[in-house]
Amino acid sequence: MGLTTVSYAQVSHLATAAPEQKAKGLQKYLTLTNDQTAKVAAIYKESAQKFEIIKTAQHSNSDKMANPILSLRAVTIKKIKGVLTPQQAAKFDGMIKQAKKNGGIDWGGGWSTRTPAKSLTDGHFC
Repeated sequence: MGLTTVSYAQVSHLATAAPEQKAKGLQKYLTLTNDQTAKVAAIYKESAQKFEIIKTAQHSNSDKMANPILSLRAVTIKKIKGVLTPQQAAKFDGMIKQAKKNGGIDWGGGWSTRTPAKSLTDGHFC
């Protein structure tokens, strides 16, 4: 349990970080290559941009944003897993499950580059 707690603490704070920071966090935790890290950073950057489009289009209305953001989250996770080896993907899945279990944001979420907040409109659950 101690290792899980430390791992969760190390990665959960990156959920609302800049795309490059999030990718570097995954690089460290999943031992990504530099090429994988660059691809993951690009995926996070694209997701952050799409999140902002959704937010603007829905006027920051979290009820209206929920479904598009769930879809964005699923697509982003799928793209990231497409860059990973099977072993890395399994570890990534474990990170997501553990974060949810601990009641925090998971690695599939938080694409907004804004300051962390406990609301959907600030990217906390996106």
